[in-house]
Amino acid sequence: MRLHIPSLLVACTAFLATAADTPNLSGKWQIQRSAAGRESKQECTFTQTGNELTGSCDAANGEVWITGTVDGKKVTWTYKSDSEGGPVTVVYKGNLDSTTKITGIVSAIEFSIDGEFTATQSN
Repeated sequence: MRLHIPSLLVACTAFLATAADTPNLSGKWQIQRSAAGRESKQECTFTQTGNELTGSCDAANGEVWITGTVDGKKVTWTYKSDSEGGPVTVVYKGNLDSTTKITGIVSAIEFSIDGEFTATQSN
């Protein structure tokens, strides 16, 4: 079997470029939220494996578990929690502004409330 060095180099370069485009968001993040005229803060701890995001966030009724994805600069995570008005699904959809900052929209699905958030890494 003949090894084609130029083809191997091109394949390796393409792989490394793709890996470099996927940031690693593992660690602690401070979330500032503004929705329905209310400001709030939240701390989340993310673990990223490939494009999968898991972890936990503090919530009014204790810790909640998140699931999400990282697709280039697009970051999404979701959790379910209890609120004064009943169960709620919270969805964050944002863009990675830098390796330590995400900005975007946060939605409380059952209550049709949307707001904005900024997340900054606090490792």
